[in-house]
Amino acid sequence: MKQLVTLLIGLLTITSYSQVKTISYNSDKLQEKRELYISLPASYEKNPTKKYPLLFVLDADYLLNPFLGTLKYGAYWDDLPEVIIVGIAQNDQRSVDCGLDIVTGMPDGKSVDFFDFISLELIPYIQKEYRTTNFKIIAGHDLTAAFSNFFLYKDNSLFNAYISLSPELPVNMENELPNFLASSKLPLFYYLSTADGDEKKMQERIKIMDTKIRAIQNPNLNYKFEDFTETSHFSIVLHSAPTALYQIFAAAQPISTNEYTTKIATLKEGYVDYLKTKYDIIENSFGIKSTIRINDFKAIEAAVLENKDYNELDGLAILADKSYPKSMLGDYFLATMFEYKGDNPRAVRYYMSGFNKEEIADLTKDMMFAKAEELKKTFAKKPKIKGKVGQVEETKEVPAEETPATETPVTEEKKQ
Repeated sequence: MKQLVTLLIGLLTITSYSQVKTISYNSDKLQEKRELYISLPASYEKNPTKKYPLLFVLDADYLLNPFLGTLKYGAYWDDLPEVIIVGIAQNDQRSVDCGLDIVTGMPDGKSVDFFDFISLELIPYIQKEYRTTNFKIIAGHDLTAAFSNFFLYKDNSLFNAYISLSPELPVNMENELPNFLASSKLPLFYYLSTADGDEKKMQERIKIMDTKIRAIQNPNLNYKFEDFTETSHFSIVLHSAPTALYQIFAAAQPISTNEYTTKIATLKEGYVDYLKTKYDIIENSFGIKSTIRINDFKAIEAAVLENKDYNELDGLAILADKSYPKSMLGDYFLATMFEYKGDNPRAVRYYMSGFNKEEIADLTKDMMFAKAEELKKTFAKKPKIKGKVGQVEETKEVPAEETPATETPVTEEKKQ
């Protein structure tokens, strides 16, 4: 299984190299040129108004590929959003970039310049050159993981999410960092991991820091820690990268079986509001304005039908028309609502209205037409009214369209 995951990431990374460009950035802070790797999402050119979160990867010489492969794989299955990745090549310079004062444990000399390079030069440059949201992640391994934590020491954290893989903690960081996480007034994600292949003393300090972080009572902090067994100091990267990214972007994932069972099916009402809120959270948290997934629509429909709250399908139809205005999805939800409420004539009307629009997912013109024809049979037999002309009884047929039907109010946006 491990070999399979590694192979998948490797293959995906190879196919993505055409989308990674290398640029040489002339830094005033460092007084030298630094090599950067920029990876743009596959949809970047196709969607000229779309903005993307940012992932800054330190030690990009070897950390770029695992993160790139994970994001590419997750985006393929619509489990992870597309992200702009900025990798900073460090090679033999990492010890200078991340050098610390041995007494204070704080950045010193050249590492202060590297800190300023990232915060004052690189981030503004990327935000100017590319379409980005304000959501920023930073990832590092051992020395660079510990260095990235210093961005939390500022009054307002420069990054929204931190991925710290086997950090080589400087003096007292296991005691100081939890205090900064506890005081955060803005939503913050923090992922921490260690492995039994890490140096034992450092592993112990990481676990001490984990204990202190887990004791924090801060609703703004989203924290996850993993302690991997039978894993080396280097293979931990392949284990941690997927978990970290899925933790950070959990709210942006499609409705899962677990989410449906524990959070949606148990609701007594407000199914459409739940769906609206889910996508509001995605936009507010990550700056991603997403079209509601078809499968998420279907999950809410299933909950509505299971709980027999058929009127909610009206609100779902309005959302569908906003998300997919040319499709038959909105008409399908209205037709389903009237069908379940026993108003077959109006159900037929909306099935036929949807027939004239674009197909979407598993909704086809044939299906909409077949549903309409099936329901027409329920009122095709025209009732007979008896009357008398002279001494001879006469019967006349009432047209099907005159068959009385209970009028159910429809939201104004859906009235034909």
